[in-house]
Amino acid sequence: MEISYWIVAALLALVYLYAGGQKIIQSKEQLQPMMGWVDTIPMPYVRAIGVLEVLGAVGLILPPLTGIAPWLAIAAAIGFVLIQIGGIVLHLSRGEARLIGINVVLLAAAVAVVWLGTVWL
Repeated sequence: MEISYWIVAALLALVYLYAGGQKIIQSKEQLQPMMGWVDTIPMPYVRAIGVLEVLGAVGLILPPLTGIAPWLAIAAAIGFVLIQIGGIVLHLSRGEARLIGINVVLLAAAVAVVWLGTVWL
């Protein structure tokens, strides 16, 4: 279980470090081609989502690695579950059902990390 946790958590952390970093650093115009939804959400919210994603990615790795408050990894994974549910709802509300594939995959990975974390941590 431990190896499974590290594999899935590391992949999930990399995805969220990248996506969150983009939301923090790039302008609305730069994000628009990849994330069409940024035109309907104020940029401070987009930036906040990015910060939460980066913090969550760190939360998946550092607490179990250091042994300090490892329950934070489970909390971070639950946060990712909520982010992906929000993403799915946003895409569906915009009539973009064909775009939720990545959200479903990330949701499943986050659920797997929650489960693996509760079993292992």
